[in-house]
Amino acid sequence: MVIKEQFIVTKRYRSISMLLMAVGILAIIALYIAHGSKSDPKEQARFWGSLLQNSVYFLLLVNTAMFFICSTILSWGGWQMSFRRVTEAISACVPVIGVICAAILFAIVFGNNHEIYRWADARVVNEDEIIQFKSGFLNKGFFVGWTIFTIGSWALIGWKMRKLSHSLDEKPLESVEAGKKYMWKTTVWSAIYIVVFALTVLSSTPWLWLMSIDAHWFSTMYSWYTFGSTYVAGIALITLFVVFLKNNDYLELTNQEHLHDLGKFIFAFSIFWAYLWFDQFMLIWYANIPEETTYFRPRGYGIYSGIFWLMFIINFVGPILILMSRGSKRNYATITFVSISMVFGHWLDFFQMVFPGPNPDKVPMILYDFGVALGFAGLIMYVTGRALSRSPLIIRNHPLIKESIIHHT
Repeated sequence: MVIKEQFIVTKRYRSISMLLMAVGILAIIALYIAHGSKSDPKEQARFWGSLLQNSVYFLLLVNTAMFFICSTILSWGGWQMSFRRVTEAISACVPVIGVICAAILFAIVFGNNHEIYRWADARVVNEDEIIQFKSGFLNKGFFVGWTIFTIGSWALIGWKMRKLSHSLDEKPLESVEAGKKYMWKTTVWSAIYIVVFALTVLSSTPWLWLMSIDAHWFSTMYSWYTFGSTYVAGIALITLFVVFLKNNDYLELTNQEHLHDLGKFIFAFSIFWAYLWFDQFMLIWYANIPEETTYFRPRGYGIYSGIFWLMFIINFVGPILILMSRGSKRNYATITFVSISMVFGHWLDFFQMVFPGPNPDKVPMILYDFGVALGFAGLIMYVTGRALSRSPLIIRNHPLIKESIIHHT
């Protein structure tokens, strides 16, 4: 077997990514002209809400790639080594999208428009006892500090993990002891990342970036819910790149067994997301406490109900029916269709997380936001492709690479 170790960024691949980024830029310009340039604060919030939704969603989406790497390392799972460079390349998008996301977040917090983050307006805080009670957490200083820590730590630890992986390409492990030291080092850094991930994605960061849009409302399940949403979409993104590379005669050591396991991840975490979706919705519906039901009123029963139930069908009913059988997880066309629908469906999930707050009376025209999303998709394609082309697609000399080659699910 001849192994194609180096990914070559073709002219067609580069052109598609550039075209998608151009569509995104044009969508942002059009959105600014139609809404952002208006004097009405709600119209301006329509513009900033789109940037917030897309930047946060795609940042959390690409960040799940490093979580996938570190969680499999801690569980001593070697099955994914044959396509490990794909997940590493996707994680290389974190610093790029992180800078964009931070700039958007800070512009919203420090700008003159407070329709999205009402707690950032001193006058609102002075007149609102509930926000005053939360002001120790909901304040500009903490928001900025925690955002910098969150994105900076993701980028730094991700860079370290990729550096450890690339160190094996040209420097084989000289002995069994050297292999043990290497595995211990990657385990320690993976554990550090998981702790940071728990302190950010699984707890406080979604509260700041998303839940604080509805500053009076809170849910202890919210961070887990956003994690479930972006993790299953992140696995779908990994699957799309794996299928793309396989269709272009790369990743020769990755086979249907690996694709089957990725399909099982999508299937399982679609159920996990639906479990969180149902629990959060059912407990608030059953208690029927006014300050809790205000969140679901426009989403489940109001003008956003169509999007709310559509994304539930796409994100749960679709994958559980399609991926139930063994063969569907091994079929390239089927798993590609489900993966694309997962990325889109959970993008819709974030749309209904963001917009009912600043736009409670009217559902925004979603085509603008979809255009912005295509821009981020092109950026992910471009950065991931560059990262893939800079190192061998197969991790040389890794102690667990054999486990991945003989993997059988």
